[in-house]
Amino acid sequence: MARGKRRRNQVEPAPDTALQPATDPETNLLMADLVMRIGTTFLRRFVEKRILKGRYGKETAQQVMRNKSASSTLTAVAVSRVATSSVPGAALVGTGLIARTLYERGKARRARGKRSAALESDSSDT
Repeated sequence: MARGKRRRNQVEPAPDTALQPATDPETNLLMADLVMRIGTTFLRRFVEKRILKGRYGKETAQQVMRNKSASSTLTAVAVSRVATSSVPGAALVGTGLIARTLYERGKARRARGKRSAALESDSSDT
C-alpha cells in the first residue's frame, strides 16, 4: 500500500476532538480569540462598574463609565500590553501605579489638612 504525500503545513484532525465549529483550524482559532476577547471585555466592564459602584454609588458609577473617553481606553490597552509583554514592563507599570496611588493619597491628605485648618480658623474667629 502506497501512501500519498502530505503537504508540509497540512494538519490532520484528531479523531476524538471536542466539537469545533469549522473544519479549518485557523477559523477555529479566530473564533476562540473573539470569544475570549468579548468575554474579557464583559468581565472587565463588570469589575470596573462594581469597583466604582461600591465606592461612589450606582448613578456616579454609570456616569463615569459613560464619560470614559477613547483615549483613556487606548491608554489602558497600551499600558496593559506593556505590563503583560515582559517582566520589566510589568515592573515599570506596577511602579508607576504605586507612584500614582501614593501621589493621589498625599494630595487628598493635604487637601483634608487644609480644609480642617480652615475650619479651625473659622471656628476660632467666632
